Amino acid sequence: MRKRLIFTAAVSMVMMCACGTQQAPADSGGTADDGEADTVSVFPKTDIALIGDTMPFYDDGKMNIFYLADLRDGKTGYHPWGLLTTEDYCTFEDKGIVIPYGETADDQDIALGTGCVMKDNNGLYHAFYTGHNDHRAPAEAIMHATSSDMLNWTKIPEDTFIAGDAYSQTDFRDPYVFYVPEESQYWMLVVTRSEGNGVIVRYTSKDLSKWEDAGIFFEDDLGFGTNMECPTLIKFGSKWYLTFSDQWPDRVVHYRISDSISGPFEKPENEAFDGNGFYAGRLETDGTKLYCVGWNGTKIDHDDEKDYDWAGNMVIHELEQHEDGTLTPVFNESVEAIMNHQLGETPLKMTDTVSKLSDGYKFAGDQYELVQFESLPDCGRIDADISGFEDDDKFGIAFAPDIDNVGTLNYVFNIPENRIEFYNTDHLMDADAQSYVDFDFSGRDSIHMTLLVNEGVSCMYVDDEAALTARMYRSQGTNWQLFGIDSTAAFDNLNIYR
Repeated sequence: MRKRLIFTAAVSMVMMCACGTQQAPADSGGTADDGEADTVSVFPKTDIALIGDTMPFYDDGKMNIFYLADLRDGKTGYHPWGLLTTEDYCTFEDKGIVIPYGETADDQDIALGTGCVMKDNNGLYHAFYTGHNDHRAPAEAIMHATSSDMLNWTKIPEDTFIAGDAYSQTDFRDPYVFYVPEESQYWMLVVTRSEGNGVIVRYTSKDLSKWEDAGIFFEDDLGFGTNMECPTLIKFGSKWYLTFSDQWPDRVVHYRISDSISGPFEKPENEAFDGNGFYAGRLETDGTKLYCVGWNGTKIDHDDEKDYDWAGNMVIHELEQHEDGTLTPVFNESVEAIMNHQLGETPLKMTDTVSKLSDGYKFAGDQYELVQFESLPDCGRIDADISGFEDDDKFGIAFAPDIDNVGTLNYVFNIPENRIEFYNTDHLMDADAQSYVDFDFSGRDSIHMTLLVNEGVSCMYVDDEAALTARMYRSQGTNWQLFGIDSTAAFDNLNIYR
């Protein structure tokens, strides 16, 4: 493989022959008063808080997404529950903080942790959540609150319970509750540890108040003894799906499949929905479609080149169920219908070896080639069909080009490694990808790609089979480009939308 030093020098030379800067054409889709396009937010956060662990609950035509509100205000209490609602996954209504943390430093819930919301047969809403206090022993407990409107909640401290002797006293959290009609009782899944291994345990109840330990439901099958955070168990079609996020080492969202609510749960070949830029995803259905709702973290010190921090922007994947029961993330049709205001795509710069197609561009395989465009709008979408690539090709989409016109934030299609990767550096040839997903390119003549970029968060969907989410602050207000590294790939049917 060539090192970056080689192809950077080549870029400097070929850019002498590159096209000069041109004025991009006006918006070719929509009208001047299409104000809705300006309010679209596919990766929302709020004015007062970043989005932590999410707890989606569909009810009465709306997706209600409760979340841990990361206020970062330095107070003793932290992570109250906030609420965002949506009907189209492009516009969100902020309901503010709905469940506050405790009032004193001694309260079990001076910090709130993840839980769930459900509705009983009488129409009363129930929230089950983690109460966390590092100065108490045990540090974590399961707590309960009720509401008639999902906005005003009454805590029921007498329903609080802690881990039994068989489970960890410090890791006991993330309750997920649902009704099992065949048993005429409720189930609660709880994340904990037993004998040094991460486990999900099951509790049962007849009244949503008193809970009985029903033992270990699922043990870590990854081989790392990790905590399996934020579980969900949901039936969609004829299959049951169990999901969880590994607290270490990869920090991605996994899923398992079963024909029965009780298992056994099988690990599919591609068992993660996304890379490490998407965490704590939980499943919810509107009765027709299935969604996985999680978050993309900020970066340490808000620096693109650093690792992920906790909490950031919400990310919602629609999931497609296949005949064999497997699930894959797909571009949401509701988002596509709203983000349909087509923009022009006249390049600002282009290496002279690149060929112009009727609706795209083709690389010649001559070291580092690029086609550069002006910055995307605040909420932008790029669609393309990619073909003509060889078994040893690397190509992709880059943002924030440096002085040598090499992108410093890069989505890379790594054909020889069968991976889709994200690099938060321009050292593509001698650095490790910050995020990646496995993707088998063998036997494919072409792939279809959709990339969403909004508020410094991005997500690429490929062939209705893979998604890769990333944080890249400098994608806002900087040019972006298609690029190839010794690649003959062609980007055709290239369209840009807001």
